[in-house]
Amino acid sequence: MKCEWVRENIMLYIYNELADDARYELEQHVARCTECAAELKTSRKLHATFSQFPVEEPTPNLLAASRMRLQESLETAEQGGFWHRLIFDPAAWLHQIRFSPALAAVLLMIGFAGGIGATYRVVSGNPAAIKETAAPVQSSITGIRSVSQEPGSNQVTIKYDTVSTQEAQGSLNDQRIQQLLLFAARNNYNSGVRMDSVDLLTQQPNDTHVREALMYALRYDSNPGVRLKALDGLGPYVKTDVRVRDAVLEALVNDSNPGVRTEALRLLEPVRADSSVRAVLQKLAEGDQNQYIRSQARTALAQLPEID
Repeated sequence: MKCEWVRENIMLYIYNELADDARYELEQHVARCTECAAELKTSRKLHATFSQFPVEEPTPNLLAASRMRLQESLETAEQGGFWHRLIFDPAAWLHQIRFSPALAAVLLMIGFAGGIGATYRVVSGNPAAIKETAAPVQSSITGIRSVSQEPGSNQVTIKYDTVSTQEAQGSLNDQRIQQLLLFAARNNYNSGVRMDSVDLLTQQPNDTHVREALMYALRYDSNPGVRLKALDGLGPYVKTDVRVRDAVLEALVNDSNPGVRTEALRLLEPVRADSSVRAVLQKLAEGDQNQYIRSQARTALAQLPEID
């Protein structure tokens, strides 16, 4: 066993992530190699130091944003690498499983999910099967496939994937429909589905959860069209909700799309006398890179009364 392999896997050893045979080989090597033994001792001290600090839980927004970026990356990644390695290089694949118990656990879960899928198909073919009426648990949803609204009504149809594709129908006031729309607006990798979901959510922005989802979309969605839709839904609340005002100000300052920034500036017109809005306008008027934004900020400031 080479020292390089040992040093690459020392932290896995400390966190008990190595298979038993790999642990044994690493321990035998460390007993013979003074340099690797010193490396292991240093790593254990580092681990002990980190263990003294409290573990910070990630915020729901960070988790959702990370999940969205991961889904988008998976959607654009080249396909076929996994199957190519599995079919044409089984020895390397088996070697990877040998030293990766987490990967073996993933394979076990995939097999278990396949069993659930087979069971579901058997149950779904039974006329006596119970129809699902409760709202689905978000952790069981793998993605939203499509969102559509029946013309001239508030009836919404949402197709979503768990082990297999499901479908839910109901009005915008239906709690199940609202939960699916909120999930789709935050987590779906398909920008068209996010656009449709946010568009429907803007019809009920007075709901606290809906408003939070719109602010999240405005801050973190990668599609400028979705961010514009979110702005449209948040616009009526710029005057009455400070959180909405702050989100729109943040979009005005930081958004990468000129159209989103211009719309944010327009929505802030009724509250431009607010001290926070005035401060942002002053900053933009002094040196924003966008000439139109800079000009509009100067015009807005010129129309404001002087502060005594």
